[in-house]
Amino acid sequence: MLDLTPFDGKLENVISQAKDNEVSYFLCVAVTLDDHSALTAIAEKFSNVFISTGLHPNENPNQPLDMVKLNQNASHPNVIAIGETGLDYYRSNGDLLWQQTRFRQHIDCARQFNKPLIIHTRAAQKDTISIMQDEKINEVGGVMHCFTEDWDMAKQALDLDFYISFSGIVTFKNATQIQDVARKVPLERMLIETDCPYLAPNPHRGKPNLPGYVRYVAEFIAELRNEPLSKIAEVTSQNFFNLFQNASRHI
Repeated sequence: MLDLTPFDGKLENVISQAKDNEVSYFLCVAVTLDDHSALTAIAEKFSNVFISTGLHPNENPNQPLDMVKLNQNASHPNVIAIGETGLDYYRSNGDLLWQQTRFRQHIDCARQFNKPLIIHTRAAQKDTISIMQDEKINEVGGVMHCFTEDWDMAKQALDLDFYISFSGIVTFKNATQIQDVARKVPLERMLIETDCPYLAPNPHRGKPNLPGYVRYVAEFIAELRNEPLSKIAEVTSQNFFNLFQNASRHI
């Protein structure tokens, strides 16, 4: 959770700081279904904050997904995406069929409510892409969140009409593989994010991340691609609303 202590305990001060960095819209991504009530309260208070619902692949390991609760959450008008879902074989081990089953169930929910997916994948490239293909995920759409894999996986996701999203990791000196992907991804299929409060970009690496720091990710990618910051900001912002069309209806 984001530490609000430096902001007098007020989320509006965090949002104000982000606006000072020309960051105007926010997506709070759920990692458990129980996040829903807190997230909806935020979305109802701030018209420029949107939310998702889902169960992260490392949360509640070996437990079945409560589909009734997921579907109830997904029906909320402020929920514009399903996830964070996907596969993570880096932090989980053994028979991970339960992760794969939950991933497929999130896809079913996304299809039912016509809301795009937010996919987390780590050390599970083959199975992630295989399930995406099996489930005809291009009919649903979504984003590969906080992308840390190689160009081959990015290309396969792009072929399924997915967006690729880059976090502060892309600014790290040793992140050459991700930087290579950031150069190659078509700008019209790119998103940028913070994954706040984690993975703060340079020059704030090692400190708590903040929503306003997405500007530093945009600046780095602009330099990496030799394109104007204004173009990166404009196109990736429009990409957000192209993907999360329910967000457009709330502004």
